[in-house]
Amino acid sequence: MKVLKLISNDPWLAPFEAAVEGRSQYVKNKENVLTQDGKISLSDFASGYLYFGLHKTPAGWVFREWAPNATAIYLIGTFNNWKKEEAYRMKRLENGVWEIILQENLLHHEDIFKLWMEWDGGAGERIPAWIRRVVQDEVTKVFSAQVWNPDHPYQFKNKKFTPNTAPLLIYECHIGMATNQERVGTYKEFTQNILPRVKNDGYNAIQIMAIQEHPYYGSFGYHVSSFFAASSRFGTPDELKELIDTAHDMGIAVIMDIVHSHAVKNEVEGLGRFDGSYDQYFYGDSRREHPAWDSLCFDYGKNEVLHFLLSNCKFWLDEYRFDGFRFDGVTSMLYHSHGLGESFTNYADYYNNGQNVDAIAYLTLANKLIHEVNQTAITIAEEVSGMPGLAMKPEDGGYGFDYRMAMNVPDYWIKMIKEKKDEEWHPSSIWWETTNRRADEKTISYAESHDQALVGDKTIIFRLIDADMYWHMQKDDHTFTVERGIALHKMIRLVTVSTINGGYLNFMGNEFGHPEWIDFPREGNGWSHKYARRQWELVDNPDLKYQYLGAFDKAMLEVISSVKDFQKTPIVKIWDSDQEQVLAYMRKDLVFVFNFSPATSYSDYKLLTPPGEYEVILNTDAKEFGGFGLSDDTIPHFTLPDPLYRKEGKEWLKVYIPARSAIVLRKK
Repeated sequence: MKVLKLISNDPWLAPFEAAVEGRSQYVKNKENVLTQDGKISLSDFASGYLYFGLHKTPAGWVFREWAPNATAIYLIGTFNNWKKEEAYRMKRLENGVWEIILQENLLHHEDIFKLWMEWDGGAGERIPAWIRRVVQDEVTKVFSAQVWNPDHPYQFKNKKFTPNTAPLLIYECHIGMATNQERVGTYKEFTQNILPRVKNDGYNAIQIMAIQEHPYYGSFGYHVSSFFAASSRFGTPDELKELIDTAHDMGIAVIMDIVHSHAVKNEVEGLGRFDGSYDQYFYGDSRREHPAWDSLCFDYGKNEVLHFLLSNCKFWLDEYRFDGFRFDGVTSMLYHSHGLGESFTNYADYYNNGQNVDAIAYLTLANKLIHEVNQTAITIAEEVSGMPGLAMKPEDGGYGFDYRMAMNVPDYWIKMIKEKKDEEWHPSSIWWETTNRRADEKTISYAESHDQALVGDKTIIFRLIDADMYWHMQKDDHTFTVERGIALHKMIRLVTVSTINGGYLNFMGNEFGHPEWIDFPREGNGWSHKYARRQWELVDNPDLKYQYLGAFDKAMLEVISSVKDFQKTPIVKIWDSDQEQVLAYMRKDLVFVFNFSPATSYSDYKLLTPPGEYEVILNTDAKEFGGFGLSDDTIPHFTLPDPLYRKEGKEWLKVYIPARSAIVLRKK
């Protein structure tokens, strides 16, 4: 039997070959069941959204739902004064499927409705599981399904779009937070105001959070209730489609933050007890509730649940033309323990019979499906345990993701800022953390995402500067704390983005040092939007230092993007010295030099590089980036020969690197 690439690439996995092979075979067996041994494709199987839910046909309206425990289902809404009527009673078909066919004049665009679900021993209102539009009443705050059938639905102008992944530069964002006003922003405002910023700043992808409908805004979109409905808080389905189409016009890929790791517990708005049973979509035993998230866990062992979730993936690709997904909470799915209390200090921890093989099969099949539907689609795993093979192809023994999040990197920067003195920022440690990854898996590196900015935590800039941000961010105001913070903010980002092997991510506003934390409206803060918005006026103000950080972020991405497939170029370490706090490495024709020393500047610092002429193309200490401008970066740098290193093809490059600064040179 041929050894899987996952095993052959990593000899330390050899003792667990049987477990890896068994998992791969389990996935193949499950796929055979779902595709009827290849009689249909995985994409054919995942087309449930074309059958279930509400659809307008030439004959009128047809609505279908899967509710095996129900004894009767009625449509109730504005069209029948919210009363049970025989004309709106659904008919039970086989396998727990219910159906109703209505004349065209019995339902209208924007009608509000729900299901009246009856089961042995109970009854209640429900929002259809496959519905594509859910709205909240402004007065009563009650959620209901809505008929969405406009006379002139949005027509996509871009029929084909291919993401630029060379490299992938992701701007993580939240539609509601993207306004500077103390309210919920809209799809239309994002299209008009934020997409041009993203394009101008040099990002080639956006990753949108909180798209799937969720009852509680403060959940950040992670307690999903209606998996096929784009959140109506931000606007209409057509406005979201226009946003995506416009992004594609700008060359920007649109990745959706998809939540299939759990679901909201709500029973009226969500799937908690959709047909009166506890085990329709979720586990019916002690595994039902997530012990840390106050939510429900899907039963991935049920083919009907796989049908629902796989169809959900295909729906967002097909209906809205998203370019892929960032799967949230993958660690929670991989293990029956959800990863809680696990150490994951050695490979045995991954294969200790605690794996949830049904969830693993779902994730692998989801990746196969997504790439079957769209070959250029992007999938990213948010996974903290370090499970080997996540970002490898299924045929190689992997799970099929294109990328995995480098979640160790932001944790490392927080630890450095909190626990280490400036004199203890050792380049050997920084090098290890930013380059320590599996060679056969691509990662998305980042200094901070939305996670690092949630209330109770702090962004990098706020950890570095803290309250001085409120008083000393004017350009003509010079204080040590602010100048130190701005310098390190730039260096942290530059070393993070320049060591990528896949892509780079930034949460909106963090590129210019957005102050304070993220806190959504809740009872504890008087339902305020003050911290659930982005203060764009700060970076737009020419008198404030936020502009320095924004300008540097743009210049930094320009450097990275100037090298085709930068993420694939080898990273060659030139030098590191913990005593001097200097780190230098080379990628293609670019040389990156960092001096983390808080007090010592070095003139004529010697580095062994390929011979030739070098020019400085980026300097964190430049005045336009809020630095001191201690160097004349227009001066060319010529290497000096040394007989000792002639055979190695190396010569001495001498550079001036001020304290707490970094430079990037290009070989001409």
